[in-house]
Amino acid sequence: MEVKLKTPLRRQETEKLVIGDTVYISGTIYTARDSAHKRMVEEGSPVEMEGAVIFHAGPIIGKQEDEYYMVAIGPTTSTRMNPYQPQVLDKGVKAVVGKGGMDGDTQNALQRNGAVFLSAVGGCAALYMKSVVEVKNVNWIDLGVPEAVWELEVKDFGPLFVTMDSHGGNLYEKVKKISP
Repeated sequence: MEVKLKTPLRRQETEKLVIGDTVYISGTIYTARDSAHKRMVEEGSPVEMEGAVIFHAGPIIGKQEDEYYMVAIGPTTSTRMNPYQPQVLDKGVKAVVGKGGMDGDTQNALQRNGAVFLSAVGGCAALYMKSVVEVKNVNWIDLGVPEAVWELEVKDFGPLFVTMDSHGGNLYEKVKKISP
């Protein structure tokens, strides 16, 4: 099924999603990688987490005068965020976007919070960049451009694929079971 969602996401929406669904998101999303996740857990988040979408990405950002703009943005490997992702999900995040799936602790947190893991296709940074309407803000730039928390306004950001759902569905595990 193809679904269009607008942020902030609500549990009632994300709980309806199942592995295999295609999702497009409009509204505000945030990038966050390892360092940002660690800081969110240790110090608290600089952004509203309730209903948030976190994108595991290290964007390439340009700056002209005092304004930032998106050059390219693609997913990074999500397993690096495993140590912190459950605690970040417990703060109200309803969707995590990345690639490669995540561990059992994160799967449990997705179920506990009615959230989903959405896979973005690697190598499609130029495609995903076209959905970024505006770079609204940046937090924790002291972590460096790839690790900072970028606040992005997006329109029909996708395609994204539900690969871990809030019901325990895990496309990665399903494929492992059927492949030789």
